[in-house]
Amino acid sequence: MIYLVIENFKNRNAKEIYKCLREKGRMIPVGLKYISSWIQTDYEKCFQLMECDDIALFREWMSHWSDLMDFEFHSVITSKEMIEIMKDL
Repeated sequence: MIYLVIENFKNRNAKEIYKCLREKGRMIPVGLKYISSWIQTDYEKCFQLMECDDIALFREWMSHWSDLMDFEFHSVITSKEMIEIMKDL
């Protein structure tokens, strides 16, 4: 399943987040796949696409970052998948 993860930077502290990223990497457990990300231009949020079959892996990953970010998760499908779902309705 694909998830849109919204990382809300605490105190807009992008500097500390990217310092940690440089030093420790993404700290993603095996089975959780990073796809891509975009940063809001005011450095307040990051929008990430990730893939995983075990939602528990997100808890492990979040534990490494929870001092710097709060998280939102949304399961998503592609527009192409939605068109396929809606064709018979």
